[in-house]
Amino acid sequence: MINITDKAAKQIIDLRKEEGKTKDFQVRVAVKGGGCSGLMYDLEFDNAAKDTDEVFEDKGVKIFVDKKSLLYLLGTTLDFSDGLNGKGFQFINPNASRTCGCGESFSV
Repeated sequence: MINITDKAAKQIIDLRKEEGKTKDFQVRVAVKGGGCSGLMYDLEFDNAAKDTDEVFEDKGVKIFVDKKSLLYLLGTTLDFSDGLNGKGFQFINPNASRTCGCGESFSV
């Protein structure tokens, strides 16, 4: 399961409106190779789940995750920060053994 905080859910809904996307567009979360720690998170809007996706829903937002990425993301919480240390989505991932300073990449 992947969870979303209230702040992240609100930001996703606001971004979807700003980008002119309909409510059919949900969030796709993936893990890709790269970044300073070896793996990095990828977030984008998508309007349809693929046959191989797992679909989660939290706070009215659906999350599409491919099965390969799910291995790295189980138990993760998606948060949003707009504080002094930067603005953006943050992944609180219990599977990550190390994260980079910017929080965009990790290793297991």
